Amino acid sequence: MLEIKEKVSQKPAQESIINLDELNKSSLKRSACEPQMVNRWSVDDIVALFELPFSDLIYRAQIVHRENFDPNAVQVSTLLSIKTGGCSEDCGYCPQAARYHTDVENEPLMQLDAVLTAAQEAIDNGASRFCMGAAWRGPKQRDLEPVLKMIAEVKAMGLETCATLGMLKEGQAEQLKNAGLDYYNHNLDTAPEFYGDVITTRTYQDRLETLDRVRGADINVCCGGIVGMGESRNQRAGLLAQLANMERPPESVPINLLTQVEGTPLHGTEELDQIEFVRTIAAARITMPHSFVRLSAGRQSMHEGIQALCFIAGANSIFYGEKLLTTENPEAETDKKLFAKLGIKKI
Repeated sequence: MLEIKEKVSQKPAQESIINLDELNKSSLKRSACEPQMVNRWSVDDIVALFELPFSDLIYRAQIVHRENFDPNAVQVSTLLSIKTGGCSEDCGYCPQAARYHTDVENEPLMQLDAVLTAAQEAIDNGASRFCMGAAWRGPKQRDLEPVLKMIAEVKAMGLETCATLGMLKEGQAEQLKNAGLDYYNHNLDTAPEFYGDVITTRTYQDRLETLDRVRGADINVCCGGIVGMGESRNQRAGLLAQLANMERPPESVPINLLTQVEGTPLHGTEELDQIEFVRTIAAARITMPHSFVRLSAGRQSMHEGIQALCFIAGANSIFYGEKLLTTENPEAETDKKLFAKLGIKKI
């Protein structure tokens, strides 16, 4: 098993030095979905990664990436909003919250035929996973029934299935598993100490309990967060520590760059430097060596050179398609051209 050994000096965090030279010594590769023992990462250890010279950080992320994945292969997912708008939550980044004045309208749940048409389009564009998202605090049983049918039908088309439906009650994860769900997405969003500045209508513990239910039903976990919401570097490191220190880290880790939408509380937040975003991807790869790290929301604002750096830093999953729920995303043809330039093949 890949061993990651870190040696951090006793100096203050900003002067810490982390030594990951022993990453070179292991050649063992493991499935991203295999249960695994993980090393424990302190926030200071991860801050020390962020503070490495950029080329050293990328080099070390590349070592980890190559020891666990094909460095020229990227998993491709498509995300569809099956129920848009009208959410009762107050997530400060989200245009689907009913309390914010945005251009997003409250729409009913999509019909099955429309979902299956979108799934076929995803297949035609080369996606291997189809993610269905609903703007709910959590699904009521009457809401869940038609979604279970969608999952079963999409699964029958040969796609991996993923859903993000909010908080799950007892027994709901098992129903999703029985319908054929492969992944459930439920992000932590940020570090615990910054969370209350972004969301007040559900707690960090609420999120962890849903993740426990997903794990208990033997569904793969898709869990990451959003950076660029005004958090500090230490808080970005704190988010990664929460994810990496899970008993079993998420199989899929989406790293989102805040997409600012007028009418939401976080509109007008100072934009995160994009090199800092690449550093976040690299730190995620090093701390979660067996997880797929997804370059998620925010790609629309990134030059292809920054996206290329993210792939070099260890990102090996993206969302394909023109929309991520309600925000813009690069078109599939644009991604195909970028993949061709970089010699990347789709998983």
